[in-house]
Amino acid sequence: MSITYNQAAKALQAATEKAKSINIPVSIAVVDTGGHLISMARLDSVYGVIDFAVKKAKTAVMFGVDSDVMGTIIAGADIHGYGMLNSNDGLLTIAGGVVIKDAEGKIIGAIASSGGTPEQDKEIAEAGAAVMS
Repeated sequence: MSITYNQAAKALQAATEKAKSINIPVSIAVVDTGGHLISMARLDSVYGVIDFAVKKAKTAVMFGVDSDVMGTIIAGADIHGYGMLNSNDGLLTIAGGVVIKDAEGKIIGAIASSGGTPEQDKEIAEAGAAVMS
């Protein structure tokens, strides 16, 4: 099962509220289990971060772990990590992409934020993912 549009909207709203509460202009993307964009928001963020948000979310859902965790794995993969990072139109392995799980703990999608610091992006995305559990 994959995230529904209504679930994606709920996660996006929670993440948007978090971003506004800490006054960080970001782009936020929600993807389904196939890595396809379901919903997004752009809060007066700079050019380019929309793509970063989508890539962080795709990274999280494709590997089933938050994007920063995948970054740690890739860092230890040496040259073998190149193929993973450059597949599927490129992935992004810095903090800000968070898997979304349903009440049973199954991954149904991912949400990502881009435009703040890695820590802020992760905090914003986690706020969105938290409304699903």
